[in-house]
Amino acid sequence: MTHSSTVVLVHGAFTDASSWWAVVMRLLGAGHRVLAPSVTGRSFEHDCDYVRTFVERLDGQVLLVGHGYGAAVVAVAGDAANVAGLLFVAGYVLERGESIAELRNAFVPDEISQHLVARLFRDQNGAPGTEITVSIDRFPHLLAQGLPADEATVLAVSQRPIAVSALHERASGEAWRTTPSWGVVAGEDLTIGPELQRFAYRRARCRSVVTLAAPHLVTQTHAPEIVGLIEDILSELASEG
Repeated sequence: MTHSSTVVLVHGAFTDASSWWAVVMRLLGAGHRVLAPSVTGRSFEHDCDYVRTFVERLDGQVLLVGHGYGAAVVAVAGDAANVAGLLFVAGYVLERGESIAELRNAFVPDEISQHLVARLFRDQNGAPGTEITVSIDRFPHLLAQGLPADEATVLAVSQRPIAVSALHERASGEAWRTTPSWGVVAGEDLTIGPELQRFAYRRARCRSVVTLAAPHLVTQTHAPEIVGLIEDILSELASEG
């Protein structure tokens, strides 16, 4: 893979594509092609299908990167033929037939579980559902430690909710079985526990796993390290032809 390859960054729950801004800025500055699509958080299957279609229409090879919920999405959507590698950042990686809720329930509840706010919403057909966000006053502590207080507050009041039903949908595939993958553990993550991350990456047979002393929004607090890892992966894939 070279600079003609594309890095596609998929965001997680409670944020949108702008959560990658610090990574995108550095990748673009280094001359890389990069795109950061948005996912809805309404349907896991729909989000996987959307990202797969998004990637398939790109020319050339793709390094597909997912953060949090987005890691679960790319672990399924990464079966697109032009995906050369997967990078999971502080995220879930599911087996076929497994849901995010199921994986979470196998571990001690994270601190964030005590500070979720549930609200009714209606989909485009008027059907009722439940969406969750993080309590605004607890968001900076739970997701964004290390960020300036004003930036963390902006993120807290502009959250993108996720539907509870999406967390119970089961993965339809396992792209990591046929595509090389790497992992980043956020060692101070209060949203997705580090032990869950390590377990998921081991099970997905990641080539290597890097642990950073970071909160869940490691994409912002440790952007230079994430970019460095992405560039190392691009070089490794390029050397393999």
